[in-house]
Formats: sequence, C-alpha cells, structure tokens
Amino acid sequence: MSGGHSSYTPSTGIEKWIDARLPLPRLVYDSFVAYPVPRNLNYAYAFGGILAIMLVSQILTGVVLAMHYAADTGLAFNSVEKIMRDVNSGWLLRYLHSNGASMFFLAVYVHIFRGLYYGSYKAPRELLWILGVIILLLMMATAFMGYVLPWGQMSFWGATVITGFFTAFPIIGDPIQQLLLGGFAVDNPTLNRFYSLHYLLPFMIAGVVVLHVWALHVSGQTNPTGIEVKSKTDTVAFTPYATVKDAFGLVLFLILFAYFVFYLPNFMGHPDNYIQADSLKTPAHIVPEWYFLPFYAMLRAITFNIGPINSKLGGVLTMFGSIAILFIVPWLDTSKVRSAVYRPWYKLFFWLFIANAIMLGWLGSRPAEGLYTLFSQFGTAYYFGFFIVIMPLLGLIETPRRLPNSITEAVLAKTKSGGQLAGVAAAPETRA
Repeated sequence: MSGGHSSYTPSTGIEKWIDARLPLPRLVYDSFVAYPVPRNLNYAYAFGGILAIMLVSQILTGVVLAMHYAADTGLAFNSVEKIMRDVNSGWLLRYLHSNGASMFFLAVYVHIFRGLYYGSYKAPRELLWILGVIILLLMMATAFMGYVLPWGQMSFWGATVITGFFTAFPIIGDPIQQLLLGGFAVDNPTLNRFYSLHYLLPFMIAGVVVLHVWALHVSGQTNPTGIEVKSKTDTVAFTPYATVKDAFGLVLFLILFAYFVFYLPNFMGHPDNYIQADSLKTPAHIVPEWYFLPFYAMLRAITFNIGPINSKLGGVLTMFGSIAILFIVPWLDTSKVRSAVYRPWYKLFFWLFIANAIMLGWLGSRPAEGLYTLFSQFGTAYYFGFFIVIMPLLGLIETPRRLPNSITEAVLAKTKSGGQLAGVAAAPETRA
C-alpha cells in the first residue's frame, strides 16, 4: 500500500513551480487524497484523525493561555482566575484546554483498545505501535505537568505525591526527585520547570505523531478483518471515502466535547483545585485526573513486600510496568490471526480486559483500604496476566474462525448477510 508512483499532476503554473522546488502539494495529495485505504474501515478507525485535531486544539489554546499565565507560586493561582474573568473569551480557552485534555485521553484510550482488538501491533507494524506508546508516555508527562500549573490544592499535593514516587528507587531516586523539583520540596522552581516542559512537550508529541503517520503510510493501514490488501479492489481512495467517515466521527466527538465545555466544564476536575495551594493543609483524598486513575489503583494495589523489594518500590515498578509492558505487546501475542473478529476466546478476554480497566479506574478514585485494595490487586493481576499469560497462551491453543480470502470477500459477505455490524464478516459456515 505504500509503494507505487505518484498520481499527482500539477494543474497550474504556480503548482508546477512549487512542485519542482518543494513537492509539498504532491506529498499532501499522495498522503491524504489518493492514498489507498482498506474499503472496510469502520468508525473505530476515525480516532486517529480525531487525535490529530485534538492535538492541534490543545497546542493552539495552550499557546494563548501561556501568554496570560504567570509561572510564579505567588501569582499562578490568581493568573488563572484572571484568565477566567478578565481575558476576552479566557473562560472558553481554559475550558477548551482543560476538558480537551480529558477528551484527548478518551480518544487515545479508544485508539489503543482498537489497536489491541484488531491486532494493529502485529508485523510489520511493530514500530508503528511503539511510536504510539511513546506518544502515550509523552501525553502523560504533559498532562501531569499541566495539572500542576493552576496551583490549587490538588495541583500542589499531586505534584508532591507523584514526584515522591521516585524516592522509592535506591541511590538514583533522590537525585531524580530533586532534579524535577529544583530543590527539596514543591516550590517556585518546580512550577517553572513544569511550565517550561508543559509548553515544550506538545511539540515533541507533534514530532512523534509525524513519525507515527509516516510509519503508518509505510506499513499500510490495518482493517477489521486483519487481512492485508491483496488487490486494488480491496482499497478505496482516502478522499472522499475515509475522510467523510472520519469527518462524521469527528463531528460526533466534538458534540460530546462541546457538551462538557459548555454544560459540565468542571465535571472532570476536582473542587479542591479551586482552593489555592497550601503546603500546611493536606486534602482528605489526593487523587489524580481520571485518566490516570487505573494506574494509580495499580500503584496502591501493592501493599506487601516482594522479597527485597518493599511495597513502595513494588507499587512504583507496577505502575511504570503497566506502561512499559505495552512496548512488547507485538511479541507477546503468538497468534497468527490478527483480528479479534476471528478469535472468539481472545475477544472474550479482551472485553474482560476493558471491564477490568474501567474497574481499576473506579478503584483509583476510592480510598486505599479494605475491599477496594483487594479488588485493585485482582484487577492488577488480570491486567498483567492478560499480556503475559493470556496473549501468549491463546495463540497456541485457540482455534480461530476461518478467515476470508480477501477484504473484498469479507465486505461482500457482510453485505449479503444483511444488518451485521461494520467490520464483522459473515460466519465461516455461510461462505464456501
């Protein structure tokens, strides 16, 4: 799908002049107009485009907000209130940016789950998947540092707790924490560091996104059947077929985004963050933003020592390990069948994995005590067990359904069966 000659033909003298010196129009045409994509893509594949739009939105609103923000512990909280009250449309910019972070993570989690369901990480797309995980890590770092900037109670104490995790590592832990803080406690140097990095990291994300899209165009787009493109009849042009579908998915997503911005702008925030940071008053419950809650639950699930590893270090290693394990997913799945559509047992365990992730998110918002801790331990065990045990084992013992001979055959089978969900082919017994 990535090969072939360009079909771009400049139509005007200016286009010919530009194309001969900097073939940018040709690159755009070949990448986003004539680029062939599988004809059976469903709306789950629209989230890549949605994420690109959300990244642009976050960068633009962030740049404008940075013009009015004061990165000083004595001024930060009031500067945010000034943005809300005195800057023209400042309230809108801030709500777009704060709720945009939540929408960004919602879209990226759906994007990741889609990749796990349809096997988008399998050869030859391992590097594409790894770049996606790097984007996730950069997003997490950016979001954490951005959460500190309003300098409310939850911002201050969240920074204190999260940076304190590094002290669990022997020898190197304390120097890393002091480097992040700029001292021995969360204070003005910390705020300046986080402000600088929060401004810089989105542009690093944009750079990795370019590599991610480049890798996608080299290896080609996957599809719900998990079958590679075999002929031109298996594909359609990206524009207008995929762009129309992506645009419709984007409109629905933006309606959800707008609902939170205009009707529930503080729903996903914490009320304590509207109280100015006070190092002498600890909130009753210190919790991160909702998109970090599953990892926070896994961190707190380790309440016991594991040999020479104490519970604090074990929790930190578990939290970081829950992200690190995603890097090796392409080599943990031993099945030769890519899509879960044709893997009945994997599909079952996958939906249990989704339910488990949601449960961990809820547990992360609860106190670390009693049954909450017990369920967090079960949830953590299943999270790692899904990747380390279930994925490798199912590839060896599962009997998948028969795959269609081509994408076109799967599309025609779906059309003939009538009313089946997009991306799901007819049962194997209905096809020769």
